[in-house]
Amino acid sequence: MSDNIQELTDENFDQTLSDTSLPLLIDFWAPWCGPCRALAPILLELSQEMSAKLAFAKINVELHQEAPSKYNVRTIPCLIVFKGGQEIGRLVGHKGKNVLIEELEKIL
Repeated sequence: MSDNIQELTDENFDQTLSDTSLPLLIDFWAPWCGPCRALAPILLELSQEMSAKLAFAKINVELHQEAPSKYNVRTIPCLIVFKGGQEIGRLVGHKGKNVLIEELEKIL
C-alpha cells in the first residue's frame, strides 16, 4: 500500500474524517471485486498527482462493514469524497483515469 493511500478500518474511520484538512476520497472496495482491483492502480496514480488538493484512503468492505453501512454503500467500487467530515460527492463503479479526474474536479 502506498503511503499516499491510508488504509482505514471501522475503528479509525470517523477519526480520519475529522483529522483530514484536505478533502478526502475514500475507496470502498473488496479483494474479490474485479473492478475494484482494476481501479486500484488508477487511484494510486491520482493519489500522487493530486496530493496537494485531495487525500486518499480505502476501506475493505469485507473486513469492515460498519462504515460502509453507515454511508449506505451498496455497490463497489464506491468512491466517496468527504470535506469537513461531510460527504460532498460519490462515484460508483470503475471509471478510467481521465473520466475520474474530470468527475473529481467537478466535486472539488
